[in-house]
Amino acid sequence: MIKKLKVADVNIDIDLKYEKTIRQSEPYEADFEKCNVSIKIPDDSFEELKAETPYLSAEDVEYIYTGSAFYEALLHFNGFMLHSSGVVVDNYAYLFSADPGTGKSTHTDLWVKFFGSDRAKIINDDKPAIRMIDDKIYVYGTPWSGKTDQNLNMRVPLGAIVFLERSEHNHIERIEPKEAIPLILQQTIRPREQEVMIKLLDMLDKVLSNIKLYRLGCDISEEAVRVSYNGINMEGKTL
Repeated sequence: MIKKLKVADVNIDIDLKYEKTIRQSEPYEADFEKCNVSIKIPDDSFEELKAETPYLSAEDVEYIYTGSAFYEALLHFNGFMLHSSGVVVDNYAYLFSADPGTGKSTHTDLWVKFFGSDRAKIINDDKPAIRMIDDKIYVYGTPWSGKTDQNLNMRVPLGAIVFLERSEHNHIERIEPKEAIPLILQQTIRPREQEVMIKLLDMLDKVLSNIKLYRLGCDISEEAVRVSYNGINMEGKTL
């Protein structure tokens, strides 16, 4: 089944066979004449992928492969994926990035509970897209959002990127772009082609120089939300 999707303002023709990816893609369906990216898994490649990952179902293979293909293509549109959980509050997206199992989804869920679902929403719980357009930096929801399937087809300005780690004491501090770059590279797709890698590093330099970056140590509590929100907004309103 060929579907037309608009994801992160990129027009995609994508060949889908399985219910999970089809269901996730429905909010992103669009009508357009010019396609920017075509995604199709060749039958022989699909069989190889299934053989390499026997613990995954066929629909999971499709879901993971098509997501990877899109995020690799996104590098050619001044964009990249950040493995993170993104929460939107007051029309700004805050991305909490960490290794799997650290608790980033738990933390953003606490934001939704604290602020209420009318004010706070999860834009993407695993792989939001970031794009720089006309010198402005935006976060997008995408159909590929990990195990929880939480994502919204929306675009909002990026408020901050926060690198999360577990701690018994809630604390947050600002970090510099040079400290954030290796952390970002651990949580995104790194292209194999040198030319595209140079493009990614150049884009990261521009993005990280124009947004707020933090390291957050937190537990699972309402106080963790207060500390992170107030730290990010120390120059403005606090809770």
